[in-house]
Amino acid sequence: MVDLDCKAKMVSSDSMPSRSPRRSSSNKLTALVPPPPVRVPDLSPASDTDCFAYEHYLRLPQIKELWNTVEFPGWKNEAVLKPALQALEFTFRFVSIVLSDPRPYVNQREWRRRLESLATSQIEVISLFCEDDKIETVPIVNIGGSGGVLTREGSSAEVWKLNDGEDATVLVSQISEESLLPRLDTWKKSEDVAQKILYSIECQMRRCPYTLGLGEPNLNGKPSLNYDAVCKPSELHALSKTPPDQANVNNYENRTVFTTHQILESWIYVAQQLLNRIESEIDSNDFENASSDSYILEQVWKLLTEVEDLHLLMDPDDFLRLKNQLDVKTTTESESFCFRSKSLIEITKRSKDLRHKVPYILDVEVDPMGGPRIQEAAMKLYRKKHNPVKIHLLQGLQAIEAAVKKFYYSYKQLLVVAMGSVEAKGSLAFVTVDSSDSLAQIFLEPTYFPSLDGAKTFLGDYWSHEGRGR
Repeated sequence: MVDLDCKAKMVSSDSMPSRSPRRSSSNKLTALVPPPPVRVPDLSPASDTDCFAYEHYLRLPQIKELWNTVEFPGWKNEAVLKPALQALEFTFRFVSIVLSDPRPYVNQREWRRRLESLATSQIEVISLFCEDDKIETVPIVNIGGSGGVLTREGSSAEVWKLNDGEDATVLVSQISEESLLPRLDTWKKSEDVAQKILYSIECQMRRCPYTLGLGEPNLNGKPSLNYDAVCKPSELHALSKTPPDQANVNNYENRTVFTTHQILESWIYVAQQLLNRIESEIDSNDFENASSDSYILEQVWKLLTEVEDLHLLMDPDDFLRLKNQLDVKTTTESESFCFRSKSLIEITKRSKDLRHKVPYILDVEVDPMGGPRIQEAAMKLYRKKHNPVKIHLLQGLQAIEAAVKKFYYSYKQLLVVAMGSVEAKGSLAFVTVDSSDSLAQIFLEPTYFPSLDGAKTFLGDYWSHEGRGR
């Protein structure tokens, strides 16, 4: 247990009184010191056989080839925007799947709402990547500079004339030739969904130097992204069916499960690339961009939760029958279904390992004797606010932790709703949290950032007692 009187003396030289805040006559704030960290076993993926079956089912090896292909070397955002746009394109296909569902007992009304919301959430994250893009490096189709004069063949744009005369304002709306969204806009059954998505694109991309080129109004006449060249919808939709050896699964729910997990894995890949970027930015002292990307990563984790929650709308009988048809089952009590995704395990570990960047951010070395150097540096930073960018970054890292734990807590509840508590855990002991409950260990684990937690605890107590009247 650490004596916090020494911290009080340290902070007092800056602006605080020399005596430490107290709840009692004790010289130690033992009630304020976080408990010692509990040893949590390292996460590990499911068996190689299960992971291979999962990746084969989703056709991940072929999709990863699209993600890993670099076609625009000077474009920084290609690594994140390509899989993000492909996840959005998968969502357009999902709309088509749901609205074509022949089952009379499906809750299509709620499916529409959820997919509209999911598309909007994805577009919001995509726009965050685009805001600071340098237009000269982006693959764009700038037909707005033609004054509204289009080629006679192969035109994929609409020209709107807002007024007549020589000073007429001409707006050009680029329309992708391969994406499903423009086709959904022409289908009466999906027209309202498609138009809502198009207006979401128009609204979310307002701060960006270009727009997506999916048929949105483009009222500002901005250049359009060459969506087909970046996303490659034709190649993507060629992977829209499960592998031939599983094509005989006569269950429409197979399409919804398949597409849900393709969207999920696409955003997991985005998270991997974001983590690469955050680590590099911290190492190069680019704390401002690291902070911005940390909050985007937080949004991606929330997006993963939203994608997983689509399972709640699947028909229970069809879903459990599909689970049996695909022979999906856990082999041990500690294994969870989500651990079949090796990439999910990786981004979970790497999100947690960002804690090791805190000493570097605060420009202090870890005390080999376990002293409170990091906590003292954090308290000084919070109080003096001499480097706000570092505060923003540290807050962003803790926001990532909260989002990770929310994801796994939500996933644990999802398993119970989708499959029942016994099936979800493999035993009747699901309601308890024990050493074999790997999901609970993740979201019940003590904070990844004990020094930041301790600093805030101390400062909070200071303002509750010594700071009254200030």
